[in-house]
Amino acid sequence: MSEREWPQTGELVVCTVREVKDFAAFVSLDEYKNREGLIPISEVATGWIKYIRDHVREGQKVVCKVLNVDTSRGHIDLSLKDVNEHQRREKIREWKNESKAKKWIGFASNASSEPAEPIESSIYQKYGDLYSIFEEIVIREDKAFENTGLSAEVKEALIKVAHENVKVPRVTVSGNLVLTSTKSDGVNIIRRALRSAEPKIQDVDIEITYVGAPLYRIKVTAPDYKKAEKAIEKASAAAIGVVERAGGEGRFTKKPKSGKAA
Repeated sequence: MSEREWPQTGELVVCTVREVKDFAAFVSLDEYKNREGLIPISEVATGWIKYIRDHVREGQKVVCKVLNVDTSRGHIDLSLKDVNEHQRREKIREWKNESKAKKWIGFASNASSEPAEPIESSIYQKYGDLYSIFEEIVIREDKAFENTGLSAEVKEALIKVAHENVKVPRVTVSGNLVLTSTKSDGVNIIRRALRSAEPKIQDVDIEITYVGAPLYRIKVTAPDYKKAEKAIEKASAAAIGVVERAGGEGRFTKKPKSGKAA
C-alpha cells in the first residue's frame, strides 16, 4: 500500500500480467491503482529467450523492479530478471500483509462509521505502511496510536481487529545454568536460585527445566531477540547471584539463537 500515485525508480512492485507479446509483457501495478507498466523481453529473464511465454503468462502475479517512470507519458518500464527469489518472497509477503491490513481497516471503518481513506492516511503518515500498526497494537497497544489523531471509536475497532487477526512474532533463546552448593541446605539454596531466575517481565516467558544436577536449562521467549537476550541475562544473573552469596558457584552458557517460536 502506498499513498504515492507513482512508484519510484528502483522500487519493487507487485504486478499482474495482462498481456504477453513476442517483444514484451504488459502488466498492471497492483499497489498503484492498476497503473500500466511494460517489461521488455530483455528484462524478462537472463540469457537468450526463445519463447517469452515460457517465463510469463497472462494472469500471473510477478514482482518487478522499476527501471524508469515517465509520468508525462504515463509510462513505467519494469524488470523481472533483476528481482531475486528472496526479494520476491519478501515483497509478496509485504503485499499480502498490506492487503489484509486494508481489509481490516475496512472493518474498522464500518464499525466506527468513519471513512476508510482518512484512517488509512493517518496510519500511513506515522508508519509508512498499513500493516505495522496492527503488530504494534498487539505488542505495545499504549504506543500504537501516538500521533495518529484517530478517534476513540476507530482505535477501539482497530484494537478489536488486531487482537482477532494478528499473532505476535516471538523468538526463543536458551542456555544452560550450572548451579552448585556444598552447604548442608544446598538443595534449598538451589531452589531459591531457580525461583529468582523467573522474574516477571512483560511480554516475556521464562521456563527452567531440570536436566541433571548441577545442570538446568533456561529458555526465554519474547517478541524480539534484544528483549529475549536481556531477559535471559537478567534471569541467569539472578540465579547465580543467589548461589554465590550462599558460598556456592554458578555459571551460564547461552546457546545459539533458535529462531521464531512456534
